[in-house]
Amino acid sequence: MTALCIIPAMKHPCRLACAFLFFTAACQPLPSSVTLIDRDQVQRIETSETALSTILEQAGMVPGSNDRVLVNGVQAVLDRSDIANPLTLQIRRAVPLTLITPEGERKIETSAQTVGQALAEAGLTLTQGDLLDPPAGTPITQALTVTFAPARDLTVFSADQVITFRSAAQTVGEALAEAGLPLMGLDTSSPPESEAPPPDGQIRLVRVYETFEVTLESIPFEEEVTYSPDLPLGQKETTQPGVEGIAMIRERIRYEDGKEVSRSAEDKVIMREPQTRLVQSGEKIVLVPVGGNIPYEYWYATEMFASVYSPCNSGTGGCSYGTASGAPAGQGIVAVDYSIYSYLAGMRVYIPGYGTATIGDTGGGPIIEEVFGVPRTRWIDLGFNEGEMRDMTGWVTVYFLAPAPAEVPYFLK
Repeated sequence: MTALCIIPAMKHPCRLACAFLFFTAACQPLPSSVTLIDRDQVQRIETSETALSTILEQAGMVPGSNDRVLVNGVQAVLDRSDIANPLTLQIRRAVPLTLITPEGERKIETSAQTVGQALAEAGLTLTQGDLLDPPAGTPITQALTVTFAPARDLTVFSADQVITFRSAAQTVGEALAEAGLPLMGLDTSSPPESEAPPPDGQIRLVRVYETFEVTLESIPFEEEVTYSPDLPLGQKETTQPGVEGIAMIRERIRYEDGKEVSRSAEDKVIMREPQTRLVQSGEKIVLVPVGGNIPYEYWYATEMFASVYSPCNSGTGGCSYGTASGAPAGQGIVAVDYSIYSYLAGMRVYIPGYGTATIGDTGGGPIIEEVFGVPRTRWIDLGFNEGEMRDMTGWVTVYFLAPAPAEVPYFLK
């Protein structure tokens, strides 16, 4: 502190001289107590100097170009002279700071107290979402490496949801986690989670989950037919009923954003094997009467699909009276498919509404299956005299009359 002195007027020169000397001594600055801190060195001095630069020079503490001086903990300029008593004077020595940014690496000398202060002095402004490691409030006490990545706008599209936020995340996965939309389970993103966010900042998130569906499926049984000489021809007897099997099928169903996108069978477990149906088919020929007043005995009866023809209506484009047997075409001659004619040629049959006939002609072929939709072994063509043809197209019962053949054709069994 500086003493304020007032010199009174004196009449006698001697007294005036003594008073001048007394007040001159009283007006000299009083010594100040100063604590000096330079890193780990602490010293205390008494000084009557008032300029900070002079005090530091007396103490042998010379600040560097990037150092800063703190007066009682507050940064001050060296030419300041309005100091307090007591006084704490500290020099913060600058330390090297390595700054790593997306643009590259940069080295600076700083005496800032915190990382955030150092970056601000280096011209970098921190905004929400910026990545800073270590954090802005970290004290700087020694050489330090700081990583800084400025945040940018990112947009996440997820189903019907659009979220925009700022992030400095280095990967898509990290960015989604920051937005509160972490990838879980089978979720996918575009770009993939391990890649950097795209230049346009747009990320597509697809929520994926899978479920399993279990269904039961019946397995049809097979039929095994054996021939029995004890059963009449055309008669069948089931000796073991067939039982359908049961299979359990597990399907994996995939959903993306709540919509089903695929199904795939995972496995199929047979819970019950099917049981074959065992059937005996008779091959014993037994003659029985046709019935009613019809004086015929038959050894086999079956349903066949009938069509009709006459010599001039046989599909040949003209009139044809010849037949495969040599007998003239007309009433009483019927035709079968040429593939089975050799087995049935000459056999006599009875057809209600038509009468008796001899199998003596051929026809048919693949057209029977195409036009009528019946097996070729189940077709018969009824012959009529020219001008007497009647429409009997449709299913009829065909009785094969006695005598029976020595061997029954395979297709009749």
